[in-house]
Amino acid sequence: MTKTIDIWNDIEASAAFSCFTPEGGAGEVHAILQVEGSGELFADQLDRLLEAERRLMDRPQMEGMKAIFKRYFLSDAVNQAPLIPEEEVCSVSIIQQPPLNGSKVALWIYLADVDDISKENGTTVVKCNGYEHLWETIRGSDGDSYGQAEDLLRRYESILAEHGATIAENCIRTWFFVRDVDMQYKGLVDARREYFEKIGLTKDTHYIASTGIGGVSASRKAIHQLGAYAVKGLAKEQIVYLQAADNMNRTSDYGVTFERGTKVIYGDRSHVFVSGTASIDNHGKVVHEGDICKQTERMWANVEAVLNEGGMGWDDVMQIIVYLRDTADADIVREMFTEKFPDTPFVITLAPVCRPEWLIEMECIGVTPPQPSSPPAPKGGAF
Repeated sequence: MTKTIDIWNDIEASAAFSCFTPEGGAGEVHAILQVEGSGELFADQLDRLLEAERRLMDRPQMEGMKAIFKRYFLSDAVNQAPLIPEEEVCSVSIIQQPPLNGSKVALWIYLADVDDISKENGTTVVKCNGYEHLWETIRGSDGDSYGQAEDLLRRYESILAEHGATIAENCIRTWFFVRDVDMQYKGLVDARREYFEKIGLTKDTHYIASTGIGGVSASRKAIHQLGAYAVKGLAKEQIVYLQAADNMNRTSDYGVTFERGTKVIYGDRSHVFVSGTASIDNHGKVVHEGDICKQTERMWANVEAVLNEGGMGWDDVMQIIVYLRDTADADIVREMFTEKFPDTPFVITLAPVCRPEWLIEMECIGVTPPQPSSPPAPKGGAF
């Protein structure tokens, strides 16, 4: 893996990107693009961000790469989302989680060298080497927190059924963005737990790697917005659920239904999806209340434990998203992350965590070549 940071002073923008390219296999890239907050209109900042994207795509490492997924982090989703360019096939997620560098917009892009990418009834479908990767974003509509969350899961199950897939068998990763998370998170938790029980997902089977975090949809009616990633063609032994039990307890101990992380094993690489992780101990208690620095360090220890269980370390992490409750903590957290991860793409956003006592949360994605201890994958490549 290579990690690079490009800085373009003329447009006051940067792109940090990680490239994984196995010999003879399909390459993949995660990039975080940011602009300096110069006080101008959103449209001007967006123009600079899109110019940075064009320059990124001119890099030799991007040859043959196709944009599969984009997430825009905005400061005012209702007013800014209409200005985001439409994509023909790439899956696009738009969420109000203001970047904490003083700007109005940042962008996470996932790219890969794949056989085919198309959009079918709103779902981005990526086909390569016998696998189908399904990317989806769904906004809530009417109803309260519980009703919207249940409806989102039912709609997602219906979407997957159109592709011959199910949540229980094929969903690898979800993101639940919650408007007013302090008030509305419980409805999501209850609806998800009860829906999962109906489809056979319990603490004795498995859950799904996930982040449940504060975030505002561009739809005024939406309490929740769901982002989801599923894969068709995997055998059961290719999916490993990670718990890091020495550091954290099972989420089901306190009524929440997600995995700490999920590892997907392919013939030429493995992916690890680390769920939203905060400063928690193995009894489910918040650690270091009120101390942003110590919470950050404990969060790192927990994430590292998940990565290690998946056979990875920090060098294998391709991207990091950091969520903060308090904008005043941004400078110290940025300093800590820059020192620990000088080359790894990361973005820091304003997004309250699901417990008020948690000041910070992070998620990440890792990739590594095959390991001798990994079970053989039925198919050869990753895509």
